Amino acid sequence: MGLSALSLWNLLQLLCGLVLLIAGAELLVRCAVRMAANLKVRPLLIGLTVVALGSSAPQLTVSLQAALNDTTDIAVGSVIGSNIFNVLVTLGLSALIIPLRVSRQLVRLDIPLMIVASALVYALALNKQLDRLDGAILLGCLLAYLGLLLRQSRHSGHHHTGHHSPSTSWLHNILLMLAALLLLGLAGHLLLGAAVRVATELGLSERIIGLTIIAVSTSLPELATSLIAAFRGQREIAVGNVIGSNVFNLLGVLGLTALVAPAPLSVSPNALAFDLPVMLGVAALCLPVFYTGYRVTRAEGLLFLGLYLAYGLHVVSFTTGMPLAGKLEHLMLFFVLPALLVFLLFSTLRAWRRQH
Repeated sequence: MGLSALSLWNLLQLLCGLVLLIAGAELLVRCAVRMAANLKVRPLLIGLTVVALGSSAPQLTVSLQAALNDTTDIAVGSVIGSNIFNVLVTLGLSALIIPLRVSRQLVRLDIPLMIVASALVYALALNKQLDRLDGAILLGCLLAYLGLLLRQSRHSGHHHTGHHSPSTSWLHNILLMLAALLLLGLAGHLLLGAAVRVATELGLSERIIGLTIIAVSTSLPELATSLIAAFRGQREIAVGNVIGSNVFNLLGVLGLTALVAPAPLSVSPNALAFDLPVMLGVAALCLPVFYTGYRVTRAEGLLFLGLYLAYGLHVVSFTTGMPLAGKLEHLMLFFVLPALLVFLLFSTLRAWRRQH
């Protein structure tokens, strides 16, 4: 009876969380478009900053709580898993709705910075921990990135035109945006609580819970926001939200968590050997895909989803001790990834020749 009541409570929490998630994402996208018009900047800049920082708030909350509760594998694993999920699933599903237009700024600045941030976290974690100095370095890089975006907004202010709104509309829009962020945060909290209880009952390890259940739960605000933006035709917000969230997760969430945690964040050997390289590879994958035609097509969206399916199968089979894990890893490393690399190099070279 107790188990049945717990299951019903989890189901109710999940349903409430999903409703709040959709409502918050819809409201956030509407406010972001209005803010871009008021500031006379491109929606991309709002997606990279306000929307990205807001939708990453649940990730920050979870990582800080995990570090303070001495479950550092969850704090680090959830960021790694969230970044992988954001690119492969959020962008993949968004591209299936509508092919995503990618601006030159993303290809020239933001995606390379996401790759550099991924490589920096990997390099800092090679000693199997992230200490306060590492956290300060990551936060310093985040401030430099935000400064670059501010400079970009000043240079591109003429690009977007919008009507002048009275001062009350500013206050109204800010209050609505705060309400949207509150809804997203509450939704993430409800979904996360239900997911962790289910995962704990199943006896999953901290690393696996962080990489899968918590990573997916904390990424749902980004997923909902990008999907709603894609449905509404705001493709720049859909893409900018993902790239900005990933940069903020790496530099802001891990940086602040490492800085305030009572002890250095431990990084498991499995994360160093597999999860961090996958995260770095996924970030690097964005550059050639986005460069070819400055868009993400439906076929590339399917490719992203297929890669996440393979990654998820590996994590599940590795956790359960199934022999499939070794075979899948061998297939990915020696057949799928080399073929994908050759295809991407060919596509990138062809795109470069067309543009020159």
